[in-house]
Amino acid sequence: MSGRSQPATLVWMRDRERGSRPAMTEERIVRTAIDLADAEGIDALSMRRIASEMGSGTTSLYRHITNKDELIELMVDVVFGEIEPPAASDDWLAELADVARGFRRALLRHPWLAQQATRRPALGPNVIKSTDHALGVVGRATDDASRAAMIVGSINTFVLGSVAAELAELEAQRSTGMTEADWRDSVGDYVRQVVDSGRYPHFNRRILEADDRDYEARFEFGLGCLLGGIAAALT
Repeated sequence: MSGRSQPATLVWMRDRERGSRPAMTEERIVRTAIDLADAEGIDALSMRRIASEMGSGTTSLYRHITNKDELIELMVDVVFGEIEPPAASDDWLAELADVARGFRRALLRHPWLAQQATRRPALGPNVIKSTDHALGVVGRATDDASRAAMIVGSINTFVLGSVAAELAELEAQRSTGMTEADWRDSVGDYVRQVVDSGRYPHFNRRILEADDRDYEARFEFGLGCLLGGIAAALT
């Protein structure tokens, strides 16, 4: 008996035109799901909840979408379709930086996307188009397909890691009701004790001398370092 798995039947491979297409359309279902996930997180999604939001019966949804996994695949593709491709530039590094910024903006608009983007890739047409564009930008600097793929992967990994910290702070503010400044005030006495102990000189310099930059400034600094390293690697 063969141990090979059966080929996946993806939503993109089947006929998605089902009969007369009643008032409830796939596009409306997916948009409702995106709005719900944006507001309450991906765990709030269920076919029953979406049907309730739309004022419909759950059974009606299954005429268009098979299950929750398929729904999320469609949601991811719609969000990638919202990302505006950067303007063409003679500077491929500058264009690649704009690709990274566009991905970051999408992740911040749709916080649930970060979790989905760290899993096996969605393969919808908008996702593939976005990936193809990024590879094309890097392809202007190298004809090595493996290296181009690693560069695009490094950019995506950096963006996901950078945004994860920003999203975690936003979630902490939502769940605790404390801003970052409020949190700093709440731990201020303890931090002063640590500083006064003199046991951690480098930590002390971080507290006493370093400027606190916002998340966008940190993102731009890290992105610049990464792009500089990529350019050096290609030369």
